Amino acid sequence: MSGVVDHLAELTGFRDRDVMDVTLVTALRDLLDEPAAVAIYRCVGEPGQQRWLTRARLNAGDAVATADSLWVDPETLPALDAHPRRLECLTQRSVLQQREGAGWMTMFPLATEREVVGVLELHTVRRLKADARRMVSSVLRIYHNFQGLLDYSERDTLTGLLNRKTFDESFLKAVSELPMRVPGESAEAARERRHVAVHPRYWIGVIDIDHFKSINDRFGHLIGDEVLLLLSRLMRNSFRFNDLLYRFGGEEFVVLMRCEDEADAAHAFERFRVNTAQYAFPQVGRITVSIGFTQIRGDDSPAAAFERADKAVYHAKGAGRNQVQSHAALIAQGRMAESSHLSDIELF
Repeated sequence: MSGVVDHLAELTGFRDRDVMDVTLVTALRDLLDEPAAVAIYRCVGEPGQQRWLTRARLNAGDAVATADSLWVDPETLPALDAHPRRLECLTQRSVLQQREGAGWMTMFPLATEREVVGVLELHTVRRLKADARRMVSSVLRIYHNFQGLLDYSERDTLTGLLNRKTFDESFLKAVSELPMRVPGESAEAARERRHVAVHPRYWIGVIDIDHFKSINDRFGHLIGDEVLLLLSRLMRNSFRFNDLLYRFGGEEFVVLMRCEDEADAAHAFERFRVNTAQYAFPQVGRITVSIGFTQIRGDDSPAAAFERADKAVYHAKGAGRNQVQSHAALIAQGRMAESSHLSDIELF
């Protein structure tokens, strides 16, 4: 019993979902008799194009768990129907057991308050007994409840998007993968070094609803809230499953994404701008958004990157609204000057 309590204490001691999933598979491997493997798979992507994302997998002899990157290309992931029994567990919301070679596989659905989002798979030498299944189900209930608490603290209550206090951590994870500027290094040498080494490119976009105050003044705050809610749904439908979507407050939204180059980022933001302009909002009709975006640098702080994207939004509004502006393009065109210092303003 003390072993179970220790693992539950460790499981609920983290506020990082990635660490929680790794802790869960580690705990179940230690608590069960001779498991060959423990894995968590999440269903990701748009309906009709959904895939299996490995959140954490731990084989019997592994020292650490493996997982798919959050920024993985969805096309490289297995389709849902590639694993029919796993899909059955997901859709039927029931525990399934089957023989697999010389051993057994037991699958448990992973659910949120609204839907089943994944499957826990246990590969064991012998069939999992009823008391072991009950123990796993109990651990999963605690895991589910704690995930719900995280959702409550990390999500905007109106839109369900991530809230601004979760932005720093995700931003710093992205920055940790980027090359830092070397003191005294020339711009040419820096470009050459970045060209030789392959690094991911991350982008931050700030989205602001045009004339939102007039919507609240004309139609009332309840209708204004409905606009915010519907816009958040448009964001989910317009951006990829692994793009991080935030509501910073009021009519301001933020997107953190990984793209190959500026053209790809601009295309993603332009797609959302068009989708918004073409959508008929009940009672309000058509609305538009102004968007500014910038590439994240290796020595960026969250405030510095946000400030650049926000300046691009300000320029978009001054140039007529309902448009996407790149901070780098504005600098290159001479329409905006690069700040000579990094902002030390704290966002939070």
